Amino acid sequence: MISKQLLQLSRLGKSLRVNSKSYSQLLNNTQSQQISYLVQRQFNQQFSRQLTSFTQIPSYSFALEPQEKVIKNPEILKVLNQSDNTKFRNVAIIAHVDHGKTTLVDTLLKTSGLEHDKSMDSNQLEQEKGITILSKVTGVTFKDYKINIVDTPGHHDFGGEVERIMSMVDGVILLVCATEGPMTQTKFVLKKALKQGLKPIVIINKVDRPTARVKEVESEILDMFIEMEVNEDLLDYPVYYASGREGWAVPSIEEINSPNKNGVACVMDAIVSHVPYPKQQVEGDFQMLISQTESNQYHGKMVIGKILRGQLNVGDKLTSVDSSGNLCENGKVMKIVRRYGMKQMEINTAYAGDIVSVAGFSNSTVAYTLNKYGCLDAVPSIPIDPPIMSVSIATNTSPLAGKDGGQKLTYSQIRQRLQEESENDVALKVQGLDRKDGNSLIVEGRGDLHLGILFENMRREGFEMSLTPPQILFKEINGKQHEPIEKVTIELDPVYSANVIEKLSQRKGVYENCEELSPILHKLSFTVPTRGMIGFRSELLNDTKGTAVLESCFLEYQEHRGALKKNNKGPLICTSEGIVTAYALKTCEKFGQLFIEPGSKVYPGQVIGENQKESEVELNPTKKKELNNIRTKSHEEKIVLQPHRVFSIEEAICYIRDDEIVEVTPKEIRIRKKELDSNVRAKIKRDSKK
Repeated sequence: MISKQLLQLSRLGKSLRVNSKSYSQLLNNTQSQQISYLVQRQFNQQFSRQLTSFTQIPSYSFALEPQEKVIKNPEILKVLNQSDNTKFRNVAIIAHVDHGKTTLVDTLLKTSGLEHDKSMDSNQLEQEKGITILSKVTGVTFKDYKINIVDTPGHHDFGGEVERIMSMVDGVILLVCATEGPMTQTKFVLKKALKQGLKPIVIINKVDRPTARVKEVESEILDMFIEMEVNEDLLDYPVYYASGREGWAVPSIEEINSPNKNGVACVMDAIVSHVPYPKQQVEGDFQMLISQTESNQYHGKMVIGKILRGQLNVGDKLTSVDSSGNLCENGKVMKIVRRYGMKQMEINTAYAGDIVSVAGFSNSTVAYTLNKYGCLDAVPSIPIDPPIMSVSIATNTSPLAGKDGGQKLTYSQIRQRLQEESENDVALKVQGLDRKDGNSLIVEGRGDLHLGILFENMRREGFEMSLTPPQILFKEINGKQHEPIEKVTIELDPVYSANVIEKLSQRKGVYENCEELSPILHKLSFTVPTRGMIGFRSELLNDTKGTAVLESCFLEYQEHRGALKKNNKGPLICTSEGIVTAYALKTCEKFGQLFIEPGSKVYPGQVIGENQKESEVELNPTKKKELNNIRTKSHEEKIVLQPHRVFSIEEAICYIRDDEIVEVTPKEIRIRKKELDSNVRAKIKRDSKK
């Protein structure tokens, strides 16, 4: 009857906290297929907007079972329990957005006898945006080898996730699309891996596409390795040609069209033969570097990392130290967890070279070291590039606060959520967490997408908040101000090249090179200040009718390049509170592009559109058509409106002006003036001119 109860409560717009026993009953109840589908899929976007509190369910975890109960096959158990680290392999998959990382991992799982469907993309937002945000670790067996596979992010804004797991692996699989070839962000991540001497395996994916450029892409990959000036031994890498969608890989171009293609066993063989086993010491005192953290309902915070020395047993007493060697805490190992496929299992002992989760150290976080009790040795962690952008976050103070389904509205709730996020994401910094009675916090991240994903996740969890325009984090070097510079490449039709070069020049970009990929496709290269890239992506898509492909990655800090020209188009500002009407919008859209649609709720001071000119225009979008008793030919006139502009959070924070903020609720993303009163805004404007 659990499913009926859940269905009734969902119709009432209430939430139900489902324990593990009720969850099992729910999924086994054939009368609740629709609800069980929603629970298993972590609730789709439409349903989560109606019942925001339901998005809490994915954070629930269930009781772990001993390994022997989960796996019945004695041969697999023997492989998993072995202590010989020469039979261990730890490998990461590096690729650009949508080049097929997750699909390949699922194919590798199937090769090991595990059936899954996009199992590594467990985050709902990852599936919607087609990217991997969080690094996932899973384990498989192949012959008598135990292989840990890490799926890494493909976007440079999440480079912090990439860098933190490099210390956990001994080799990388470079996955490249046979059509697009190696992208700028791929080079960024690969360079981090090769700098650590990790052995690469190259897989050219999607070779079955009619647009595949297999030989050209293979040459581009070799050129990329040579440009990085890596050691000669790293240039001796194996190359495989694959179709992740079809589930096969072959070691030579000639075999691509062979009818006998079956599976990706050749890739598993390459991992075993080409990736070295972990060189960690089996003997000696225990030591582990924490690379990730996760939460478990039953065991609390769990830390994840590779055992660098010795062995670990349940009940061992350990000492945790930070990166400087300062004591963090002394604790006892409560649980040791290993992954096999998508399953998590309890084990009693783990050995050097293996990647495991450990419970019992709630105050420890990423980059901390777990040592034998009383030892204060700190393991050097891989340097992580600092944040380059910040956004101020505060409570929602608009007239519609709390009226859009938001459950978490207070400063303390926002502060607690950001504190948890900063513990798990080493690329994220939050200023002001020590102020329990403050009004706002400063969130620093690696880019607008990095911050936008965080705020979007919070929105779906029921938070309401206000966000300011992003600020670039400058550095003072030798008495001069320096700013972050990005390496930018744009693939586009050559007819748009002149316009793009001109616009990036206005944003202090420096044009470097133009490569002709084909008669109708050119690749332009620039170095551009990060502040110059704010809001440019959407502008580029508009100018090129959505055909351009832009890639960027952090290059270095350079001397400040001077002031940028601000947005010269004025806002359309709402003057009344109420419901938007189509009749009023027909007049409003004459002034410029609108951000609202009929039926939307608005209030005075809200930005409802962009003016075609530089001036501000105040409009009333709630005006209704006057009714009378005179019959006319136009009484049934149909109103046709132009499509309104819809913002994502990262697009909105990049668009707004200095005197505006973004209001984020579970149902809406609005732009408004910081000061809603038009008279006060006018006074501030007059005073600024004095």
